[in-house]
Amino acid sequence: MKELQPINENVLIDITEEKKEYKTESGLIIPDSAVEKESIGKVIAISNIENAELEVGDMILYKKFSGTETDFEGKKYLLLPYAEVLAKVVETEEI
Repeated sequence: MKELQPINENVLIDITEEKKEYKTESGLIIPDSAVEKESIGKVIAISNIENAELEVGDMILYKKFSGTETDFEGKKYLLLPYAEVLAKVVETEEI
C-alpha cells in the first residue's frame, strides 16, 4: 500500500469534495469549477513537528491559494506548510 508522508514541517490535508450540482433559484446550473471552494480540510498526516498543535483527524482552516494540491490514488490532497494553518475547527458547548 502506498501513502503520502509529509516532510519538512508540512501537513497533509484531505480536500476531496463530493461532486454537487449547484442551481440558482431561476434554474441556472452553476458548474463545480465556478463555485468557490472551502478552505477547510481534514488532517491526514503531519511531518515531525515539535510541539505541534494538530493531530491526525483534526479539521483545520488554511490560507486560500496556499500549499500544493495533488491527486493520489483517486483522492485530492493539499500539502501545506504548517505555518499556513490558520485555525483548528473544534466542537464547543453552547452556553
